[in-house]
Amino acid sequence: MKLRTKLLDLAKAVADAADRDPELASRLSEIFGAVPAVPKRPEPVPGRAKNRRPAAVLDPVVVVGEGEDALRSQLSALSLDQLRDVVAEYGMDQGKLVMKWKDPVRIIDRIVEIAVARAQKGHAFRSE
Repeated sequence: MKLRTKLLDLAKAVADAADRDPELASRLSEIFGAVPAVPKRPEPVPGRAKNRRPAAVLDPVVVVGEGEDALRSQLSALSLDQLRDVVAEYGMDQGKLVMKWKDPVRIIDRIVEIAVARAQKGHAFRSE
């Protein structure tokens, strides 16, 4: 048996004995002193990868159906990060430039431009 395996078995045996015997547990606490607790990682939100942005608060293509001004007014109420969430959620940054912009008005213009184009896509084939 390897030394590593023996040491792991010994540590498990001591931990099990400390769980059963409070006197042994207190003695081990005195020996080791105050051991800082290791902070646990936050639990990931199920369904979204940890490197993904939060979900967008609105769907610009649906809102542009109410009118371009309605979309602009709803977008102007959002923070810069929320605007970037909309851009990321709906794939509005093919050139990987919009996420670097710091001017909210510029980002809003881009979102409106793409949302209008997507809302009108296939319009020629629809019967009125």
